[in-house]
Amino acid sequence: MSAVDKRIGFLSFGHWQPIPGSQVRTGRDALVQSVELAVAAEELGLDGAHVRVHHFARQLASPFPLLTAMGMRTSRIELGTGVIDMRYENPLHMAEEAAAADLLIGERLQLGISRGSPETALRGSEAFGYVPPEGRSDADLARQKTALFLAAISGETVVDADPRMTGGASARLAVQPQSPGLRQRIWWGSGTRQTAVWTARQGMNLMSSTLLSEDTGEPFDQLQAEQIALYRAAWAEAGWAHEPRVSVSRSVLPITSDLDRQYFGSGQGGDDQVGILDGVRARFGKSYVGEPDQLAEELAKDAAVRDADTLLLTVPNMLGVEYNAHLLETVARHVAPAIGWTPSAERAAG
Repeated sequence: MSAVDKRIGFLSFGHWQPIPGSQVRTGRDALVQSVELAVAAEELGLDGAHVRVHHFARQLASPFPLLTAMGMRTSRIELGTGVIDMRYENPLHMAEEAAAADLLIGERLQLGISRGSPETALRGSEAFGYVPPEGRSDADLARQKTALFLAAISGETVVDADPRMTGGASARLAVQPQSPGLRQRIWWGSGTRQTAVWTARQGMNLMSSTLLSEDTGEPFDQLQAEQIALYRAAWAEAGWAHEPRVSVSRSVLPITSDLDRQYFGSGQGGDDQVGILDGVRARFGKSYVGEPDQLAEELAKDAAVRDADTLLLTVPNMLGVEYNAHLLETVARHVAPAIGWTPSAERAAG
């Protein structure tokens, strides 16, 4: 049983491909089915529906129209991203869009942002018009934009007023609209212990990455748990007034039918994977595949799942809404109770 109250949601990478077996063949399919899966997840009592953001790929890329559409079809579930690549964003325009979307859907956004992940595009953010200043890196640019975005959604003034429009008075203006509380619902996707500490100092929630761009030889869950512990210590040291949240992502694939077995094999989950990513030794978490009872036992022993308050289940979205709703229902009923999760309606009643 977890020592932390648990929330569970799904994370969809939003792939589409017109290939045999795919139920998601077009961009429209990916968008519409993301909305439908959010509706199904809310009906199952899950807590969150998150989408990945990638550019120049057959994946979801424009989060705010999609999150707004998801919000118009749901009433309770949290809606978020995992993650928005800040290298591609105009921070003031993003602040306007984020606040508008949040207000429209009843202040339910949980926005994961970060420096971004490896991608197929070569200098893709530069094609959007964003080039790091001389001597600065992509990571520097992403953090600079993040600081301006956080200031804007916090209501800070970011531009001078035109005295010709203010009767000659000097003034500073803030981005509009503002959505109360949005600043506390921003998450940073962190792939190292060092960036987790930085995240805490900025007052953002921690979205621990599906891969860690460091490898100490420890199992993935223990390395991630160490990252979480360092984050919480840094948060306490920074003296923020509110409690932070922490999420981890896992691929959890219960085997309960011949169809499950056809998709995912005999039910034997793999081990952690270690490889070189952008010249750095990185560690990837394993997939949990097997009978529900087996998965419940394994997840209950996962150190990072135990320490985080939010678990995001990565879904094989190209298998379609019906199949993924079945997968989420199986996890919710037969696996998630082992880590201390209860459906939202039961928590509300309690």
